[in-house]
Amino acid sequence: MSYLVWQDDLNTGIQVIDDQHKRIVDMINSLHRAKAGGGSGGEVAEVLNGLVDYTLSHFAFEESLLEEAGYEFTRPHKRVHEIFIGRVKDFNLRFQAGEDITDELLGLLSRWLFNHIRSDDAGYVPAIKDSMNSLVSNQQAGGWFSRSMKKFFN
Repeated sequence: MSYLVWQDDLNTGIQVIDDQHKRIVDMINSLHRAKAGGGSGGEVAEVLNGLVDYTLSHFAFEESLLEEAGYEFTRPHKRVHEIFIGRVKDFNLRFQAGEDITDELLGLLSRWLFNHIRSDDAGYVPAIKDSMNSLVSNQQAGGWFSRSMKKFFN
């Protein structure tokens, strides 16, 4: 059974962002399975590191998309990401010091992610959708979308 279940109200209507959010949910579920299955510290660390790396890539991609679209609240949105990254880094330091932080981290991740999508991310949807057609139409020509996907996820 999954720890987190994707809900339709989390869909932004921006496929690339929704796919990335769903991948983060899958990775949170992998972290839960590693912990629940009595996985070794190494197994939990591997999942945790992958989750952190992917989330950082997602944030960078999303922030680049916001800048490209000229979203007026890009700076505050980035700040929310920075604060969250700081919290996750603190958890990672505690984990590396031998503390079992998995349950506490899972609680933070599940609450934060769904709240962030429903409030902060929902705010940028109109601006992104307005600019998305031109961004995606340039994909074949090596435009922003194509370059960004390669930069952040390859």
